[in-house]
Amino acid sequence: MTGVIESQENKDLRAAVAALGARHGRGFDRAALWSEAAKLGYLGVNLPEQYGGGGGGMAELSIVLEELGSAGCPLLMMVVSPAICGTVIARFGTDVQKRTWLPGLADGSLTLAFGITEPDAGSNSHRITTTARRDGDGWVLTGRKVFISGVDIADATLIVGRTEDARTGSLKPCLFIVPRDTPGFQRSGIDMELQAAEKQFELVLDDVRLPADSLVGDEDAGLLQLFAGLNPERIMTAAFAIGMGRYALARAVDYATTRQVWKLPIGGHQAIAHPLAQAHIELELARLMMQKAAALYDAGDDVGAGEAANMAKYAAAEACVRAVDQAVHTLGGNGLTREYGLASLITAARVARIAPVSREMILNYVSHQSLGLPKSY
Repeated sequence: MTGVIESQENKDLRAAVAALGARHGRGFDRAALWSEAAKLGYLGVNLPEQYGGGGGGMAELSIVLEELGSAGCPLLMMVVSPAICGTVIARFGTDVQKRTWLPGLADGSLTLAFGITEPDAGSNSHRITTTARRDGDGWVLTGRKVFISGVDIADATLIVGRTEDARTGSLKPCLFIVPRDTPGFQRSGIDMELQAAEKQFELVLDDVRLPADSLVGDEDAGLLQLFAGLNPERIMTAAFAIGMGRYALARAVDYATTRQVWKLPIGGHQAIAHPLAQAHIELELARLMMQKAAALYDAGDDVGAGEAANMAKYAAAEACVRAVDQAVHTLGGNGLTREYGLASLITAARVARIAPVSREMILNYVSHQSLGLPKSY
């Protein structure tokens, strides 16, 4: 990828994934689509070739999620399994961890969830209280997590805990792979108003004992390893939102082109046409920032990617919410019917504004990091 112009290879990837999405559509079966996307090599397109991946990066993986989303069949676990967990293990995992997990993540036979959010910490990762203490040759984890996606369908969860620095007594973040059936690792479903294929869970880690090789990367690397996963998470959330916005906009444009009340289709009226055009522009602008973030990340510029990924996530979420709202409004009463499949997106679109980090926290990041303004906390 050069600048914001996609290579022919990536254009071909976009077209091929769009065709896959069109075959499955809005009423897709998650397991079936996951399996087919895996067989075609799309789930592991960002993972190293030596472990069965495509050898690409976030630019390619974001294309896959965006195009599936634009067809009405996004795969939320793509944000978590290959993007966050796959990236962290590929960059920082031991040789054994890479051989154990990356081929399965690439071919879809293995799935990893990601556990960072806690009930009392929210967006403040510095307040994480899940702790890991050494116990002989292994570790013992204790703590709670909340709003963790897909734990029931994941083979393991990459848990963000904190270990005590023996020199300073302070806590530092570390990442641990916790298999689903590990004793003391408990999950309970959260009753969500939002209906999605991937469920949300609260996790309790009650003296969970893990072997030494469950620690991913260097115990002293701390935030470097954590943010290596969070930047891809923001890029992929942007792709998720852009795809959803494109799906809603396409439904609205089709309706506005064919729905006729007076002498011409309603899309001929500027009150209908202009808001849809504005939604299209905003989605395209968000995609440009997402492409910039992906290009910076794939080039190894973690600092530059951090700023761009946050901006991309913010822009995509706002564009998605407005596109969905305008699409529903364009269809009027039909926009609230199950037949047209847009009403459920009103709730789903807001997820991108809230998770994995709220738009207010992104504005804090930009005001502090980009503009140099003082912190209020």
